[in-house]
Amino acid sequence: MSDKFSKIYDLSIKDPEKFWQEAADDIFWFKKPTKILNKSNPPFYKWYEDGVTNTCYNALDFHIDQGKGNKTALIYDSPITENKSKFTYEELRSKVSKFAGALKNQGVNKGDRVIIYMPMIPEAVVAMLACARIGAIHSVVFGGFASNELASRIDDSKAKLLVTASCGFEPGRTVEYKPLVDEAIKQAQHKISKMILFQRKGHEVKLNAPVEISWDEAHANAKDTDCVEMNSNEFAYILYTSGTTGTPKGIVRDIGGHVVALKWTMKNIYNIDEDDIWWSASDIGWIVGHSYIVYAPLFKGCTTVLFEGKPVGTPDAGAFWKIISDYKVKSLFTAPTAFRAIKKEDPEGKFFSKYNLSKFESLFLAGERADPDTIKWAENLLKVPVIDHWWQTETSWAISSNCTGIEMMKTKYGSACKAVPGYDVKIIKSDQTLAKPNEMGDIVVKLPLPPGTFPTLWNADQRYKENYMSNYEGYYQTYDAGHIDEDGYIWIMSRTDDIINVAGHRLSTGAIEEVLSEHQSVAECAVLGIADKLKGQLPIGLIVLKAGVDKDNETISKECVQMVRDKIGPVAAFKVAIVIKRLPKTRSGKILRGTIRKIADNVEYKMPPTIDDPAILDEIKEDLIKNNILKSA
Repeated sequence: MSDKFSKIYDLSIKDPEKFWQEAADDIFWFKKPTKILNKSNPPFYKWYEDGVTNTCYNALDFHIDQGKGNKTALIYDSPITENKSKFTYEELRSKVSKFAGALKNQGVNKGDRVIIYMPMIPEAVVAMLACARIGAIHSVVFGGFASNELASRIDDSKAKLLVTASCGFEPGRTVEYKPLVDEAIKQAQHKISKMILFQRKGHEVKLNAPVEISWDEAHANAKDTDCVEMNSNEFAYILYTSGTTGTPKGIVRDIGGHVVALKWTMKNIYNIDEDDIWWSASDIGWIVGHSYIVYAPLFKGCTTVLFEGKPVGTPDAGAFWKIISDYKVKSLFTAPTAFRAIKKEDPEGKFFSKYNLSKFESLFLAGERADPDTIKWAENLLKVPVIDHWWQTETSWAISSNCTGIEMMKTKYGSACKAVPGYDVKIIKSDQTLAKPNEMGDIVVKLPLPPGTFPTLWNADQRYKENYMSNYEGYYQTYDAGHIDEDGYIWIMSRTDDIINVAGHRLSTGAIEEVLSEHQSVAECAVLGIADKLKGQLPIGLIVLKAGVDKDNETISKECVQMVRDKIGPVAAFKVAIVIKRLPKTRSGKILRGTIRKIADNVEYKMPPTIDDPAILDEIKEDLIKNNILKSA
């Protein structure tokens, strides 16, 4: 490590309280904290315990107080609908303040939960910030999720109110939200008291008064509403992520640490200043959208871009270049999948040459491992640093990165660079000893985690302890495996649980298996993520049928695919269910998913010593070849 970065990093590890006290001086507090870190009840650490602040105040009011109300806060660009708009900090606060009043009129108060199931429109950002303004806890659910996924989140959060829209738009199709929401409300055991629906022009739907009201009706008697004072350790939001069972995990974010850490990252990791234009091409339903479309850029006081479109098809593979050129974007943060899609459509970069990207300085990739080929292709095209960095829904910001605002480091292709200040990352081997440089093992982070991460799970302290904090005493288990080299660069090689990464979306293979198991003809099944050049990983299902089934295999496969589409949603990208004779297992009955995945990915594997019948692996190989998953040798 060079001197500048190394000094800052060392301070964050050796004296975290001093480090994060200084960072906390950069945000607005109604009451400044005097207790920086409470370590009395591990693993439930508390940052800024006696501090009082408000998320929305830091995102909007704080900048207006400093005379920056006329500065552009949010740029909305929707190539799908051909709508564009800009909002200053003052204009955005006005909308947020009014909708906060609308929520209050519907009985939403501090601590109540609000589900937001919306497309990428300004009203979604307004709804999130309005919840923060009055101290309500929002839970944004990605609009591509199926009804039962939405229902499970209504039930777990016990939401009082749901905010939605009449539809969302994908290239070439309209996703009607109302039928999905209606079905979710029907399935949910917990009943919400009110729904507010934003009518999209030309796609208006009928509402059932008085429980369902339109966005405009909700504003009828709404008054501007001030920010509520919130204790630092109260929750800003719940974001559900796939669990290793079908039950989603409610990641919670405490308010004080969230504001401090995210504001700190904008300059130190991404080198973004107040006068810069920042763009995160993600979705508000995912953690990247929460942290880097909405919160971090607004905490920093810069301009953030909200894009309702895709890297290709809206209208072409030049969509990203157009946005960067039109708005003079300094830095873009997106998933490697987006660049693989652009590369596939326009390998020679012909669309790129049509636009002026002279203000563009850096590209950040995360959400899945960025393969060296994609990084090099992007570097050659863009002529700017392309940075693969690593973080998780649980952490809300990067665990490892090239911290460009502190000091630019050299790129090692295939690595996610070095641990970010605040994260003491280690590799622990299966014998519970610390690994030496370049030795593989489980990637863990020494406790306490820095501010802005997750202090627990929603109403599930025990699950938090058991899932994340129990396997390695004093460490957070990331469920990623890899190694750290002699220069401190972190290499993420694989997952150690059943979560797969499809185009940056974390999905549980266990949840998909539960759906397949419900098919009346399926005796047992296994779902695994296989390597895919475009999406990173794709799930495939292997299904063993019950004896005496008379339906043909093709029909059963199609039915299984449709079931996953209906219950998990198109986001799972589940298109292949292969009927096989039997699954390879250990003698104790454990399915050898890792071995099957290696066969499918055509990588070397050792014959597991505990396998029940080695001949099954040859059968699996033949099945994968027959179904074009694996090429014949």
